[in-house]
Amino acid sequence: MAGTEAPAAIGLSERRIPPGAAGLLAPLSAEAGWNQVAADWRFMLEAGEGKGFVDSSGRWVATALIVPLGNHVKWISMVVTARAWRHRGLGTRLLKDRIARVRATGAAAGLDATEQGRPIYAALGFRPLYELKRWHLKQAPRKAPPPEGTEIRPMLAGDLGAVSALDRRLSSLDRARVLDHLFDRAPLLAHVAEAEGTLTGFVLGREGRIATQIGPVIAEDEATALALASRAADAMPPPFILDVPDRQPGMVDWIAGAGGEAPRRFWRMTLGNAPGLADDRHVFALAGPELA
Repeated sequence: MAGTEAPAAIGLSERRIPPGAAGLLAPLSAEAGWNQVAADWRFMLEAGEGKGFVDSSGRWVATALIVPLGNHVKWISMVVTARAWRHRGLGTRLLKDRIARVRATGAAAGLDATEQGRPIYAALGFRPLYELKRWHLKQAPRKAPPPEGTEIRPMLAGDLGAVSALDRRLSSLDRARVLDHLFDRAPLLAHVAEAEGTLTGFVLGREGRIATQIGPVIAEDEATALALASRAADAMPPPFILDVPDRQPGMVDWIAGAGGEAPRRFWRMTLGNAPGLADDRHVFALAGPELA
């Protein structure tokens, strides 16, 4: 069928995706080779909203989601189409719908684009902020000590307010709900750095289909970030995934020194005004392309 044929003519229905569909969506991301599990889909749909196409058997064959990160930035994620339904314009139609939805709220749209997706997003007006790579690790890197006077300790529920405030200041993202979710989901990975009674960084993470994701890692300096990532890597068995900006050579060298490989490249991109997001000096690992 021609790629321009209307979805109704090829037996698909366009629908809003309910959170209860999370288990039915996990095979879609698994087919694409992605790391998400049903818990990821459920959180994103509960925190945000999604649209998708369903075939006549009730199978979801294409999706695109929005995850709000405060009032000023909304993240577009999980733009994925089942292999048998690709090249028919489904993903582009859903993407444009999601962009229009974000723009109608007055917020900027953000996303992390793959090499294949980057020219599509650029044609729609997205501009690149910085480049990053997805690193895969089969073993934990060397232990990295914190700077003198800094303590790395397990994150507590009572820390979450200060962690969110630090995240807003250093990453320019308002993702308190994301951070709360990651803490509840994988408390063993959650640690903070503290110096003279003040938080100077944090790490969170989650389990995945392929590997444990370590991130976000947000810190005032490189040594603190490495110590946080090191503590998280000690808390769970490998393999691990970390999404690291290219402009963090210390983190890149630390991972590569343990045999890490980076088969995938992404570009952080935005459409609209998102002050501060281009500054990745304190962003040592992302929460993941789907969560920012």
